[in-house]
Amino acid sequence: MNRILLIIGASLIITNQNYAQLNTNLLFHWDDSTLVGSNAYNNTYNEIWGLNINGSEIAIIGSTAGTHFFDVTNPTNSNQIAFIAGAYTGPGVIHRDYHDFDDYLYIVCDEGSSSTLQIVDISNLPNSVNTVYDSNNLFNKAHNIFIDTATAKLYACAVSNAMDVYSLHIADNPSLIYSYNDVGHVHDAFVRNDTAFLNCGNDGLRIMDFTMVNTLGDQPVELASFTSYPDAGYNHSGWLNSDGTIYAMQDENHGYDIKILDVSDYNNISVLSTFNSGVDTNSMAHNGIIKDNLLYVAYYHDGLRVFDISDPFNPNQVNSYDTYLPNNHNSYKGAWGVYPYLISGNILVSDMQSGLYIIELNTTSTDIKKELFNTYIYPNPILSSFKISNPFATSIKIYDISGRIILDKKITINNNTINRKGIKNGLYIYKLYNNNFLIKSDKIIFN
Repeated sequence: MNRILLIIGASLIITNQNYAQLNTNLLFHWDDSTLVGSNAYNNTYNEIWGLNINGSEIAIIGSTAGTHFFDVTNPTNSNQIAFIAGAYTGPGVIHRDYHDFDDYLYIVCDEGSSSTLQIVDISNLPNSVNTVYDSNNLFNKAHNIFIDTATAKLYACAVSNAMDVYSLHIADNPSLIYSYNDVGHVHDAFVRNDTAFLNCGNDGLRIMDFTMVNTLGDQPVELASFTSYPDAGYNHSGWLNSDGTIYAMQDENHGYDIKILDVSDYNNISVLSTFNSGVDTNSMAHNGIIKDNLLYVAYYHDGLRVFDISDPFNPNQVNSYDTYLPNNHNSYKGAWGVYPYLISGNILVSDMQSGLYIIELNTTSTDIKKELFNTYIYPNPILSSFKISNPFATSIKIYDISGRIILDKKITINNNTINRKGIKNGLYIYKLYNNNFLIKSDKIIFN
């Protein structure tokens, strides 16, 4: 039977990173107890995807049985509107993956000799869907897919080759244009305007230019190889920000941090920061997506974790919702995927054990975050003293350009004036905290 849970609740905590629920409302939860779990960790569900189509919002979640479509336009009244059985089903299924292009949804599975590439006409949603292609002529199994919608190319990861590239100029009839085998395999990819960020497992990150790859025989150009970095493990997945300068990357190893990379210069890629959910030393990030200045991460065992990366040197956790209990961090259970691109702003999360979640980032928390991060220090430049406008600030630290702390002071709403106390003229960095929570880091000038 289907188990549907409707909950509206809120929590606001800004003093501890180890949250079960922070600034979120659960709007809808679906779990079908009749579906079988997989042979690996009893995982029933896998990837999540979303659509904004024909004025409706659609959630798509994979299971051991196939692909489930939900109309989530009115999230508290969400309902399953379509289902497409997988070509391969049952407890052998662990991975399905999705991407859409030109009114078609592309579906792959990474298990089973009978698996196929499925292409589904979604143009009539939320009323109906229609499978227009279901074949293994191109490939049988794929671990992940990514579609560069700007150039109509589909990247199929970990097929019989490390990665195959297909033209989608005829959207329902892909054609192979390149097979990539310079590494053992490509686990996942993010591609924009023919620039592909390839997560190559133990071979690290590769950045490739596929501009000139349009027919069989064309060759890509390698732009960068990045293999030496903190917590380098199994390079699993990543996402590029909108201006192409920041790349968030997850290595799928217990206890390994998320990395924020500066990729503005492919000849000089650097790690700007590393961070984690703050829950357990064995916590593991799975899949992440950047939207605006927020990084949305599906964390095994720790659920949805949202980080403000507007300051990429100092990411801050600003929202969370734990979808999985108990938290035995030694296994591979819990949240699999996240989708933050619905027009409503609601967040879709898939949990391998417990299904589909629709989560709202608390509107109150949005106001709080504005106050948290829109901090004013005035005057700036500073002559003799300055004030801090943020009502949540409990302390401030000021660093010189060598990183040495020159001021460390507690503050309150009623005692928020800071005297210069002999600080020399120059440029400094301040960090403002609410207890252990970093609110903001920015430049400050003393004249």
